[in-house]
Amino acid sequence: MERPTRVLFVCLGNICRSPLAEGAFRKLLRERGLEAHFEVDSAGTGAWHAGEPMDPRARRVLEAEGAYFPHVARAMTREDALYYDHILVMDRENLAEVLRRFPEARGKVRLLLDYLGGGEVKDPYYGDYQDCLEAYWTVEAACKAFLEAHGPKGASPAGGA
Repeated sequence: MERPTRVLFVCLGNICRSPLAEGAFRKLLRERGLEAHFEVDSAGTGAWHAGEPMDPRARRVLEAEGAYFPHVARAMTREDALYYDHILVMDRENLAEVLRRFPEARGKVRLLLDYLGGGEVKDPYYGDYQDCLEAYWTVEAACKAFLEAHGPKGASPAGGA
């Protein structure tokens, strides 16, 4: 088997949107039996929350959706920019910051919502549980589209997912 495709999800602090996307993607891979085909992680463009757990609202959403995984926030590094094949960011500010700090990421960084025709994942940080849930549904749909575009050829969704 070829080496796994390496995917990094990036938001501002790595406690809301990028863990939501990582959890959604991990769940999709698990449901489709594709875990061995991908290496997945998430990070923030800033280190404000490095070492902290994900936001409690994001954790509740991931638990409710069957997508929870243990997570500790961290900041993106130059090594990440070199290592990952796909760096999927949540908004244009994240995109600009990744490209400014890590020019070697050019060509592999893009907005996650490009897979749904464009746009940004609204930051639920100052919102409530419902805002986190809506962010999850958005990133989940984009992760499905990403998987259709970049998953192993011949792999089909399990159970019609």
